[in-house]
Amino acid sequence: MITINDLTFTYRRANTPTFEHFSWQVQRGERWAILGPSGCGKTTLLYLIAGLRLPTSGEVLIDGHPLSRPRPQSGLILQEYGLLPWATVRENVTLGLRIRAFYGSDGVHAPRNAPPPTDVMPWLRRLGLENLADKYPSQLSGGQRQRTAIARTLVLHPDLLLMDEPFSSLDAITRADLQNLTLELCTEHHLTLFLVTHTIEEAAIIGQKILLLGKPPNRQPRIVENPQAGAPGFRNSPAYNAMCRHLRQQLEAL
Repeated sequence: MITINDLTFTYRRANTPTFEHFSWQVQRGERWAILGPSGCGKTTLLYLIAGLRLPTSGEVLIDGHPLSRPRPQSGLILQEYGLLPWATVRENVTLGLRIRAFYGSDGVHAPRNAPPPTDVMPWLRRLGLENLADKYPSQLSGGQRQRTAIARTLVLHPDLLLMDEPFSSLDAITRADLQNLTLELCTEHHLTLFLVTHTIEEAAIIGQKILLLGKPPNRQPRIVENPQAGAPGFRNSPAYNAMCRHLRQQLEAL
């Protein structure tokens, strides 16, 4: 689904590129966690895949097409939720549908074969928000706000879900609940997932494949296979603890 060819990216005025001649491939339906220390380029890579940043050289291709702008089939969920404070939960969730209805299926703001707008209530029920539909973000907990952001994204039927440390500000119980929900939704809708995280334990839970980034420049992908991620009971298994130890060792060796 995604091919990154010989990508170099350097921030303006930076002496060192974040990525240099970096190549990487991702197949449709895979779940990836992107893990590394602060400043290693995790969010930069996510924004390159989202089309919010463009390579200094090289290219990012999705389904064989070079990426030159954000694509309407990609969904992005940020740490700060991005909810409109003056809009209710229902209004926030329908925002993308309203924008698509305004522009039509132009291939830029919506896929050319975009399905017609649908009732958002099934998504609100699926994410436990039905009784909060008329509440405002200020009346919600952090977990409820993040569920609203997830509903707003998934109602648009993306095939690629990009998440930038979406659970980092939540308490441990809520974080685990939303991690499990994300795994369920990816399976149900066959989503390709990229989750940026700085937490080893979260990477081990979510990522079937884990991309490790180190001090820039990143020149080649360092990939840890984690096929048991998402399996029932994995979170409490010896295999999970072993994976966390392995990831910690790999990061310390970068």
